[in-house]
Amino acid sequence: MSESRAAPTAWYRLRRWLASAPIGDPVDRRNAPMLQIVLIVIGCVPPLMWLYRITASALPWRPGETASMLMSLSLSTMAWIGLAMIRRGRFRAAASLVLGVVALLMVLSYATSGLGAQTYEQPIQVVWIAIAGLVLGRRALWWMYGWMIVAFAIGFAVDVRAGKITAASLADEAIGVMITATLFLLIAIVIDRAVAALRESLGEANRRGNELVRINRRLEAEIAEHARVREQLFHAQKVEAVGRLASGIAHDFNNLLGLMLGYAQRSRNSREPDELRRSLDGMESAARRAASITQNLLNFSRSDATRIEILDAGPAVREMEPMLVQLLDPSIRMRVTVAGSGPLPVRFDPAQFALVALNIAANANHAMPDGGRFEIDVRPNGPDVDIVFTDSGPGIASDLHERIFEPFFTTKPSGQGTGLGLAVAANLVRNAGGTLSVENAPDAGARFRMRLPRVDSAAARAANRPAPG
Repeated sequence: MSESRAAPTAWYRLRRWLASAPIGDPVDRRNAPMLQIVLIVIGCVPPLMWLYRITASALPWRPGETASMLMSLSLSTMAWIGLAMIRRGRFRAAASLVLGVVALLMVLSYATSGLGAQTYEQPIQVVWIAIAGLVLGRRALWWMYGWMIVAFAIGFAVDVRAGKITAASLADEAIGVMITATLFLLIAIVIDRAVAALRESLGEANRRGNELVRINRRLEAEIAEHARVREQLFHAQKVEAVGRLASGIAHDFNNLLGLMLGYAQRSRNSREPDELRRSLDGMESAARRAASITQNLLNFSRSDATRIEILDAGPAVREMEPMLVQLLDPSIRMRVTVAGSGPLPVRFDPAQFALVALNIAANANHAMPDGGRFEIDVRPNGPDVDIVFTDSGPGIASDLHERIFEPFFTTKPSGQGTGLGLAVAANLVRNAGGTLSVENAPDAGARFRMRLPRVDSAAARAANRPAPG
């Protein structure tokens, strides 16, 4: 078991080592492991074979073997030098050096031994054409083929001079050399086309990859910009809602200031300690109410990031009632009804929840300039919670029900609406996993239905549990 595990581990480490050469070009990086393996084989096998020939073989040393041994060991030396260059990131220089040495040694070998002596070596020489094309490209491939044809010609001339080719067989031998050169040419053409197609495919894949990276970065930037603009729009809508509340708030503050002035006047005219205490208590109560109104406005209009919480829909709507009353005209009567006795938990950002209600109430206020009713009903609906806003205005035409939530669409006169209030409200409800729809009420008027998923009771209790300590 341990040996079967050790072998894959050793192979995995070898693959990692071969792929760890610091090469920048992606095509060269893919070819580097293959070329390194070839160089390691060339660097190891010939010296071992010659070592066996010298120390263990019983055959006598033949003429020309010394030259063959020197050329073979020179190639092995160049292989180790090329491997060291690749490990330092100089892939193309190493490949050019090794292929140049191979071409030189091939020419020297044909010049020394002739063409006939290389018959069994020629299939191996095809490998160098393939390596030149795959590693360095088409130009190197054809340079290697050219040197091979030069070597053939030199070897043929050496055989003729040495008398190995007679005058009678000269034409046949020349035709044989031409056939061999033609076969090598066909092989070179096939390799050339394959290399060209491979590099074009890799280039296209790299271009597509780079384009996808650029598109992804652009999308990320657009998403970030969209989120930033959405937050700005949300905050602008809150500020606009605060502006709508201004008249009601001013009225309340005038009442509170008048109340405090009355208590101050009463305390100035009275010398009784109890009367002074009651006046101060009244002034304190009025001041606390004014501070509460101010704090609610500050909490609502601040530009904090979205904070999703679990809210009980009933109490959340009731807490907004004073703010909604300030928004509506005095001639509009408001009523809030919460059905059921249990909690109705939903997930929503408190400020966004208030903004949805304020936008719908603002539309109802515009729809009832002569007064009317505005009612909010909170009730369970199976796995959901419905919050229904109903006004007694003229209602909304049926053909506008789909468009009413489109950005910048408004039925108000120019200068009286941006057309963003209901669009923002619908988007906030949708982000919370709910829906916002509109319909005409049975007795005239418009009815907006906000439907939100009801949170599981256990999750609501866990979210509302106070932190320890």
